Amino acid sequence: MAQGTATPAALPTLVALLHGPDQPGLVARVAGWIFERGGNILHADQHRDTEAGIFFQRVEWEPANGDASADTTAFNEFGRSLGMHVRVASSVHRTRVALFVSKADHCFHDLCLRWRAGDLPGEVVLVVGNHPDLAPMAQGYGVPFVHVPVTADTKAAAEARQLALLREHRVELVVLARYMQVLSNDFLERFAGPVINIHHSFLPAFAGGRPYHQAYSRGVKLIGATGHYATRDLDEGPIIQQDVRRVTHRHSVEDLVRMGRDMEKTVLAQAVRWHLENRVLVYGNKTVVFD
Repeated sequence: MAQGTATPAALPTLVALLHGPDQPGLVARVAGWIFERGGNILHADQHRDTEAGIFFQRVEWEPANGDASADTTAFNEFGRSLGMHVRVASSVHRTRVALFVSKADHCFHDLCLRWRAGDLPGEVVLVVGNHPDLAPMAQGYGVPFVHVPVTADTKAAAEARQLALLREHRVELVVLARYMQVLSNDFLERFAGPVINIHHSFLPAFAGGRPYHQAYSRGVKLIGATGHYATRDLDEGPIIQQDVRRVTHRHSVEDLVRMGRDMEKTVLAQAVRWHLENRVLVYGNKTVVFD
């Protein structure tokens, strides 16, 4: 590139996720709609649940003249005319993320480092802790930290405070980075946004507390970690990502915990990244995760 020549700014792109009853010609109709409006498809992927008869698609395109807002509104109307559930996101928008933490710091540091390195297409705008331990580290990353203690007697008031913070910071996604509290149904309904949790087992095995101790007592040969959306049913939300490690009788509980931390970091980061890249489509209690 010649000296003094500016790098051309990247055109905004749109990503649409749609799903609904399968019918002939859906792929062609979506592609045709984008072509007729002068758009350029960058990537498209689709899946059909043959048992349920449901069609799923993720399509990414450059709108003509970079007019993302007009295409967003028009595509939503077009998708609904096909009988599809539709969600459209723009590359210009960076999702505002809050991290909920307790004392364990491995997932927290991993997410913050990836975010600071530009590996997560969102903005970490708030850290909420039910213990104050991670406050200095959050400040080091330049993110506001708010300590909201939670006890059985103060849970309702604490969650009301948390919800007020989420509104104040315009948070769109909550990530439970080893937050050792169960969010109430009322919290999830009032937040009305996605909440991603990391559970330190290969769900549905060993749900609930102390899963590594449960795994050790059971003498399993595999341990795992699961990134999933939080729902009113504890550890039963739609699964986004999982990983496993092989273990033997020689491994202690402490070994399982240490090995599990490595999995927890990578599984949670991958789940959050896929969500932020608009690659996850939830239906029922399942997900389709597009390449």
